[in-house]
Amino acid sequence: QVQLVESGGGLVQPGGSLRLSCAASGTIFRFGAMGWYRQAPGKQRELVAAITGGGRTNYADSVKGRFTISRDNAKNTVALQMNSLKPEDTAVYYCNRDPATQGYWGQGTQVTVSS
Repeated sequence: QVQLVESGGGLVQPGGSLRLSCAASGTIFRFGAMGWYRQAPGKQRELVAAITGGGRTNYADSVKGRFTISRDNAKNTVALQMNSLKPEDTAVYYCNRDPATQGYWGQGTQVTVSS
């Protein structure tokens, strides 16, 4: 059974950076496209960045130019580099396949952007 474990969240000031990491207990190579999602209080979970098995990336307009998604199939990890963070980026961040598979949601990692 595959498990996805997110890490790297924390409290950061506006304009700061964080790097999130997602570790898979099983090989993600067969997953195909992977994505980072986020859910802010009172809002629906949304896809913010995705990467295909071949490395092609796609971003939500709200994070384009600030976030970078990457994957290392050999290490079974997916990362999200977040720069120029804004208070509106505050949310719990999750990784999953793209499109998401219900049974793969992990605990997520909290990102709080505040001065």
